[in-house]
Amino acid sequence: MTTFALIGAGPGLGLAAARRFGTAGHHVALISRNAQHQDELAAELAPDDITARGFTADALDPASLTVALDAAAEELGPIEVLQFSPVPRADFMKPVLETTAADLDDPLAFSVKGPLTCVNTVLPGMRELGRGTLLFVNGGSAVRPNLKVAGTSVAFAAESAYAAMLHDALAPENIHAAQLIIPGAIRPDAEHSSPDVLAERLYAIHTQRDAFRHYAEPMPA
Repeated sequence: MTTFALIGAGPGLGLAAARRFGTAGHHVALISRNAQHQDELAAELAPDDITARGFTADALDPASLTVALDAAAEELGPIEVLQFSPVPRADFMKPVLETTAADLDDPLAFSVKGPLTCVNTVLPGMRELGRGTLLFVNGGSAVRPNLKVAGTSVAFAAESAYAAMLHDALAPENIHAAQLIIPGAIRPDAEHSSPDVLAERLYAIHTQRDAFRHYAEPMPA
């Protein structure tokens, strides 16, 4: 059995995606900074007969990501699907005219070095499997810069470029890289952007393996 590794495991979209991929037969690696939260999520998944384990790492600490992903593969099985969807910190979202060069250090580490580290860690296992999926989840500023949130606009755009290059470079190896853009807030009552609907969309992206960029709903004008 293979593993769905979730970077940024949380109670909303993270839990829904873990449940969707878990019910499809994958083991689930819940990777986040908070071990207690991981245990709570694993307990919520247990009634669905989903094998889920928590692994502690910080998206700003590449070494911890490598350790967590290696441990997950060893304990749960090879990682077939990686979802990178941690929530950016509030201080990444300063207006552009208030943003300094130093203010971009953490957003770029979070959105570029973090994903790159994760991909480089799981890629050998995917190649050995002969298949894999890399899922990148971003807000609307990834494709339409927002001057009110300069850090995420710059960093998400860089992450998008990296992921798009992966899509082209890895397609011949049956490893599918794709991005899901969520323009608005994730809400349980949202028609297109509820956790369950988004989780189903992510699973469809994994199975259909077609375009690089997908939108949860149309971008507002």
